[in-house]
Amino acid sequence: MAVNIYDTANQMEQEIRQTSEYKSLQEAFAEVRKDEHASALYSKFQDVQSNLQQKQMNGEELTEEEIKNVHEIADQIEKVDLIKDLMDKERNMNQLFSDVSQIIVKPIQELYKN
Repeated sequence: MAVNIYDTANQMEQEIRQTSEYKSLQEAFAEVRKDEHASALYSKFQDVQSNLQQKQMNGEELTEEEIKNVHEIADQIEKVDLIKDLMDKERNMNQLFSDVSQIIVKPIQELYKN
């Protein structure tokens, strides 16, 4: 009997939506979106973060101004409890993904250990 790994992945996608981590993240994101200031600041943070990651992936150096800008936004974020809560929920979700990823790659790790 052939195994369709994509069916398993689709099932996992549905199950992720049922986890407490996902539901907490969803609620925290909704709370940020309700607050105009928090939502704008979080969007700005995401844009800056994305741009900096793109530059780093391209091997480009970050300018002092870009680094200063990131620090300023981070300082602002630290003052907004809604965003701090959202970021905590994101960390929890990332931990879940990390745990699942370790399980998924276990056969490959075992293969190369022997």
